[in-house]
Amino acid sequence: MNQLTPPPALPARARIGDSRLAARLARETAGEVLWSAADRGRYATDASIYQIEPIGVLVPRRIEDVEAALAICREEGIPVLPRGGGTSQCGQTVNRALVLDCTKHLREVIAVDPAARSATVQPGIALGALNEALKRHGLFFPVDPSTWARCTIGGMAGNNSCGSKSIRYGLMADNVRAIDALLADGTRFRFGDLPDNLGAGVPAGIADLVQRLRALGAREAAEIAARFPDQLRRVGGYNLDALTPAARAAGRGNLARLLVGSEGTLAFSAALELQLWPIKPRKALGICQFPSFRAAMAASQHLVTLDPEAVELVDRTMIDLGRSIPIYRATIDRMVRGEPDSLLIVEFHGHEEAPLLQALDRLEEMMADLGYPGAVVRATEPGFQAAIAEVREAGLNIMMSMKGDGKPVSFIEDCAVALPDLADYTERLNEVFAKHGTKGTWYAHASVGCLHVRPVLNMKDPGDVRRMREIAEECFALVREYKGSHSGEHGDGIVRSEFNEPMFGPRIARAFEQVKDAFDPGALLNPGRVVRAPRMDDRSLFRYFPDYRADAAVTPALDWSAWPGPQGGLLGAVEMCNNNGTCRKFDAGVMCPSFRATRDERHLTRGRANTLRLALTGQLPGALASEAVQEALSLCVSCKGCRRECPTGIDMAKLKIEALAARARTHGIGAKERLIASLPRWAPFASMLPVLANARDRVPGLAALSERLFGFAAGRSLPRFRRDAFHDAELPAPDGREGEVILLPDVFNRYFEPENLRAAIRVLRAAGYRVALARPPRGARPLDEGRTLLAAGLVEAARAEARRTLEALAPFPSPVIGLEPSSLLTLRDEFPSLLPGAPAAALAERALLLSEFLARETPRLALKPVAPAAHVHGHCHQKSFGAFPAAVATLSLVPGLKVVPITSSCCGMAGSFGYEAANLEVSKAMAELSLLPAVRAAPADHLIVADGTSCRHQIADLAGREALHSVRVLERALA
Repeated sequence: MNQLTPPPALPARARIGDSRLAARLARETAGEVLWSAADRGRYATDASIYQIEPIGVLVPRRIEDVEAALAICREEGIPVLPRGGGTSQCGQTVNRALVLDCTKHLREVIAVDPAARSATVQPGIALGALNEALKRHGLFFPVDPSTWARCTIGGMAGNNSCGSKSIRYGLMADNVRAIDALLADGTRFRFGDLPDNLGAGVPAGIADLVQRLRALGAREAAEIAARFPDQLRRVGGYNLDALTPAARAAGRGNLARLLVGSEGTLAFSAALELQLWPIKPRKALGICQFPSFRAAMAASQHLVTLDPEAVELVDRTMIDLGRSIPIYRATIDRMVRGEPDSLLIVEFHGHEEAPLLQALDRLEEMMADLGYPGAVVRATEPGFQAAIAEVREAGLNIMMSMKGDGKPVSFIEDCAVALPDLADYTERLNEVFAKHGTKGTWYAHASVGCLHVRPVLNMKDPGDVRRMREIAEECFALVREYKGSHSGEHGDGIVRSEFNEPMFGPRIARAFEQVKDAFDPGALLNPGRVVRAPRMDDRSLFRYFPDYRADAAVTPALDWSAWPGPQGGLLGAVEMCNNNGTCRKFDAGVMCPSFRATRDERHLTRGRANTLRLALTGQLPGALASEAVQEALSLCVSCKGCRRECPTGIDMAKLKIEALAARARTHGIGAKERLIASLPRWAPFASMLPVLANARDRVPGLAALSERLFGFAAGRSLPRFRRDAFHDAELPAPDGREGEVILLPDVFNRYFEPENLRAAIRVLRAAGYRVALARPPRGARPLDEGRTLLAAGLVEAARAEARRTLEALAPFPSPVIGLEPSSLLTLRDEFPSLLPGAPAAALAERALLLSEFLARETPRLALKPVAPAAHVHGHCHQKSFGAFPAAVATLSLVPGLKVVPITSSCCGMAGSFGYEAANLEVSKAMAELSLLPAVRAAPADHLIVADGTSCRHQIADLAGREALHSVRVLERALA
C-alpha cells in the first residue's frame, strides 16, 4: 500500500483515508463507500507490478453518484481514478486517488439499434456480458482482449484495447462511435463526429475546448505525421492524429478517438456508443507447428495473406507450462504434433463451412511451400475450438504460473513492429535478454506484429529491477530503429508513460501535456499517467517495495513446501495471484460463487489473495488472525473452484484453513463452530435419540432459539438424524483379498442418508466386487477424515484424525471408495498437507469417488431404464478435481437415460455455510444464479442428481425437488 514516496509505518498509512471525504461521499451519493485499510489495500493493485494505496473507494450506483463525487473531489482537491475490472498490465488503474469502481452497478445496456449496428452501454459492463446480450440480434462487439469475460467497456476504451481480431476489426478507437463524457469541471458532453461549425447549442466551454484541440492538431500535423509510427497497434500517448485536418477530411476526426486510450486522464465515460458487427457463426482453426521460434516469426507475414481472422503465437514455454496445469493439459496435447518449438494458431471465420475448409487447405499448402508439410493440426469441432480459445486467453496466467520469485514481468509487453521485421526484431530482443542473464516468454498476436513478451525477473531483487530498466531502454531503442510502436495494446500507465517523450519526441510530448491541461487543468483525473509520469522503476510504487518482507511471526499449520519462500512457502503460494482477475467469472465454471452473488472485490479470489498478502507482510495489523482477513474470507465457501480454474493455482480453500487456524489459535472458536466441528463425535449419540435430535425443526420456537444461540437460520431445516444410521457391523473389515474395495463412510451419509451407503454396497457387489469397510481398531469410534474440524480451523485435531485414518487404511492396497465429495477428496487434497510424506501421498492416489472408480473400471452392470433423463449438478469439489465427467459417464451406463449436466457454480449451501442466518441471503443468491432455475425447468418425470449432501439439501429446501445421489440412480437401475 505504498505511495509516491516510500511507505511509512502502517499506523500512519492507515490515516490516508480522509474521514471527512468519506463522510461527504456517504452523505451526498447513493454509492457504497469503502474506506477501511483492507478495502484500500484490495484496490491498491492491478495486474501490473505496482501497488499504490488509494485514498478511498466509491462504488457508484448511478451516474449521478459519479457527478457528485467529481464535484466533491474538485472541491477537496482529491484526484479521481475510474476503474473497471482492474486487469491493467501497466499500472493505469492504481493511483493515490478516489477510486470509482464501476463494475458492480454501472453495467447496463442502455440501447441497441440493430439497423444502425450500434449499442450504447454504461462503462462497467463486461465485454462478455455485452456480447451475450447482443447474440439475439445476430451482432457482436469485435474488440476481444483475452480478458473478455471480465474486462469492462469503459476500461477497454480507456486503454484502447485491441484483441486477437484487430487485423480484421481494428482497435477500440475504430469501434467507438461516441462517448458521453463527464469532464473534470463537471461539464457533460457527447464527444463524437462534430461538425466544423459547432453551433449555438454547444456550451461555450466545450466549443472553446474543441477549437483549441483542432488548432493544436493543425499546428502539429506535420510532426504527428513524422513521429507517429505507421502501425495498426499504436496505443501509446493520446490519439492526436484524430485532430489533424487530414484526419477530419478522411472522416477519422471523431473526437471520441481522442478520449479512447486516454486512461481516464481526460474524462469519465458515462456512456459509450459502439459500432457492432454481424456474428460469423462458423470458424475453422489451423494450428501450425514450427521447429523454431524464428521460423514461426518469419512465417507470420505469409500466413496473413490468407486473410485470416487472427494469427496467434503459442511458444514452447507456454506449451510446457500449459501441460503442467491439469485443466489445460489435454487441450495442449491435442494441439501439438511432435515436439514443436512454437505454434501459430490461424483462425478463419465465416457463414458456411466449405469456404473455411478450403481456407485450411490453402493454409496446409502454404505451410508445405514454406518447408513444413504435414505441420497443420485442424480444429473444426466446436468443443476443441472452445478449449483452444480458453488456453489462448489464459496465456498470461499460464505464463505467470511459474513458482518462485522470478516471474515473467510486463514492461515491454506489447511492442509492435511491421511483420517483415518481426523475425529480426524478436531475435535481437532475445539477444538482449540473454545479455542480461534472463529469457523472455512470448505469445499472442503474430498477425499484427504485436507479441506479448515478458522477461523473467524477480521484482524483489534490486539487481533485477535495474536490469528491467536496462532491458526496457534497449528494447525501445530497437522499436524506434524498426519504426515500431512501444505500446501496442496494453497502454502506458506507469510502466511506459515516461517513455512517451523519447518515443514521440519532445514536441509531441508537450502536445500531449497541452491536451491534458485543456481537458483537466487541475490534474483531477488519474494524474501522472500518459503525461508527467513517475519513473517506471521507482520501487516505492512497487507491490514489492524496498521494505517488503514476510511477517516472521507467521507459522503455517499446513505444508506449503511446494512453493519456495518464507513462512514455509505460504507467502509464495499467496503471491501466485497476479491480479489478472480470471476469478471475475460469470460464465461456466465454479470460481468464484460468492463474488458472482455480491460482485464485491473483497469476496473475490483476487481480493482475498490481496488481503492475505497484505496480512502476511505486516501491511494489515493482526496478520492472519485479523478481522480484515476473517471478513474477506467470511463468504468463501471453500468450493476449491480456484484450485482448478485459477491458472496460477491459487488455492483459497486451503488458504482459508490457514486463516481459520490462526484465528482459532489467537481467539479460540465459538459455540456454533465447536458444535459443527465435533459433529462426528456426537452424531452417533444423536442417531440413537433421533426424536430429540430432530426436535429443533418440529417443536415451535426451537428454530428461533437455535438462531439466537448458534446462528442457524430459523428459516432453514437442518439435516435429520436417522435411527437406521449405517453401522460398521454391516460390512467386514478389509483383509486385502484380490478384487476388494474399501468403503469409507462419511459422517453425513452415515447418519443422515444411510440409504446411499447401502446403495453403494449393492451396486459394487452387483459389479462383482467384494466390499470391505474402513474401520478403526475394535471399540474405537468410526473413522473421520477431519473435514468438519478443518472447517473450524482445528488443524491439529484434524491432523490427528487424518493420522488415525491413514493408519487404518495404509496396510491395505485396495481402492478406497467414498460417496461424499467433500469428505473423500479430503484424502486427496488436505491429507498430504496435514501429513506430508509417502504414506499420505499413496493413500491420495487410491482414494476415489464411487463414480470415478466405476468410470475407471467400466464394470458390466446389468441395468434397466429408470427415467427419461437425469439433470446432474456437480459438487464443486468434483469439478475441482476433474471428477464430474466420471459422474456423468457413470450415469450414462443406465439404458435410455439422457444425462444433462447442469451448468452451475456452487449450490450455495457448502457444508454449514447455507444453514447460517448471516449467510442465508447470499446462499440463496448463489443457488439462484443457475442451479435452481435449471432444476425448476426440469420436467417432473426427470431425475435431479447431486452427489453432495449439502447440494441435495439446498435443492430440496429452495426448489422443492428431491435430488438423488448418483449411486441411488444406479441402484434403482439394477436389473
